[in-house]
Amino acid sequence: MAKANIPEKGAIVQRDLETFAIHPHIPGGFADPALLRKIADVAEKYGAKYVKLTGAQRIIIIGIKEEDLDKAWAEFSDQSKAIGLTIRSIQMCPGTRSCKKAKQDSPELGLALDKKYYGQPAPAKFKMGISGCSNCCSDSWMKDLGFFGTDDGFTAVVGGKGGGTPKYGFELATNLNFDQAMALADKVITFYKENGKTPERLGATIERVGVETFKKAVL
Repeated sequence: MAKANIPEKGAIVQRDLETFAIHPHIPGGFADPALLRKIADVAEKYGAKYVKLTGAQRIIIIGIKEEDLDKAWAEFSDQSKAIGLTIRSIQMCPGTRSCKKAKQDSPELGLALDKKYYGQPAPAKFKMGISGCSNCCSDSWMKDLGFFGTDDGFTAVVGGKGGGTPKYGFELATNLNFDQAMALADKVITFYKENGKTPERLGATIERVGVETFKKAVL
């Protein structure tokens, strides 16, 4: 019998409909050497077909047998999982921590959002991208909620998405400091949880309820 995704195990069924992929949580894609060694060890120990760098700044281990899923996950100290109708991994650039073009510390905001929201249930998948400047290397305009840095703080954009019907977001607020950005994110996510209808993304929720209604609720 063909298998399906197992969300509670953080397992995504593969093309063979028999084996699975798992992706250890790597907040912002910042992985230390010990975690990289652990991923390699787990892939080798449980006979993975290969590992793959993903667009969501994760390393996915592909080809794990169902009977090995619990054992493979147990190898990692961080066993948080987010597939299906959840707030997904938050994409972020290195910001002012290393990039010469950055205007703001995108990892400070991104890692704080990751710590607070990663893996929480949502009406549909919910993606965030935090960029240190207007180059938007973290695809901020193509996320449900994005932020990018300017000389005067963060600009927030909402309602974007990729996929088969991609859509740009729209500007929601400007010149936000760290605390203001966190507070706005909380209002946006709360609004989506309270008003979103599965399987619509945030942009579709905003279109259904009206942009002005949304802005009144979160600004």
